[in-house]
Amino acid sequence: MIPYSVLDLAVVTEESNHKEAIERSRELAVHVEELGYNRFWMAEHHNMEHIASSATSVLLGHMAEATSKIRIGSGGIMLPNHSPYIIAEHFGTLATMYPGRIDLGLGRAPGTDQVTAHAIRPNRMQEVYNFPDNVAQLQKYLSKENEGKVRAFPGEGTEIPIWILGSSTDSAHLAAKLGLPYAFASHFAPQQLMDAIRIYRQEFQPSKQLDEPYVMAGINVIAADTTEQAEYLSTSTKQLFVGVITGERNPLPPPVGDISEVIPIQHQMALKQMLAYSFVGDKTQISETLIGFLKETGVDELITASYIFHHKQRLKSHRLFAEIMQEISIPA
Repeated sequence: MIPYSVLDLAVVTEESNHKEAIERSRELAVHVEELGYNRFWMAEHHNMEHIASSATSVLLGHMAEATSKIRIGSGGIMLPNHSPYIIAEHFGTLATMYPGRIDLGLGRAPGTDQVTAHAIRPNRMQEVYNFPDNVAQLQKYLSKENEGKVRAFPGEGTEIPIWILGSSTDSAHLAAKLGLPYAFASHFAPQQLMDAIRIYRQEFQPSKQLDEPYVMAGINVIAADTTEQAEYLSTSTKQLFVGVITGERNPLPPPVGDISEVIPIQHQMALKQMLAYSFVGDKTQISETLIGFLKETGVDELITASYIFHHKQRLKSHRLFAEIMQEISIPA
């Protein structure tokens, strides 16, 4: 069975608040652990009123404390925003408290707009260029072999699994060169997925952490009892992603009966391209389309994003998807 995981942003819905979003994420983490999900990851974003996952490492501790076996991690930490040493301490502390359960996914995008990125770290662009070296420095801080004058406590010796995250072929080259597992953000940037997978697999060099290439792909999933109901629930996702296109970042809105009434026609094609790897429907519909995706990509793991307005419906969607993954059979 192919492992399946969750990516969560602690999204704030209309008529809700940050505290409620965080507690819903915690309830979701407990729920998906019981359903057999492999990982529960959260992503770093800043200056977005509708996303409560900005202090990512703090929230990961909140999720780890509520669960017992599911892997908890970042999808990801935007390393150019931070000192590698501080990240080693933060995640080293998590790994010390919750041994064998922490993942550290790293990206180099700002996770925000350029003005906010400058406020986070004025010399951030230099750190973008230094990203490969900073990943190596972070690995050193977390290793058992670090004998430098600067050492991370807690952190040293935890050897937390590091992932490279990306949405373009640039990240594929780096993940392959470093011999690290690779997570591709195809849930919102699908265009280069196949090229990135090909590059990563062709160029992969075994490392201390990983002998063979390992790819995890992001997908959007909205499952319901009927395809009609799932399509209705998906209108919240579509409205949210139009906000990404237009720069209007609002709380997750409730679903609507006719999406064409709230999304201008000029945005519909861009939205369709952005959400190309979205699986919306009942169990049969999703299973049929998902088998094609898995055969085409050959990915080793899936990580799902589900932006559903009603929390109980989101929990149910994750349950239905778990059932799909446990029942699915990939033809040779």
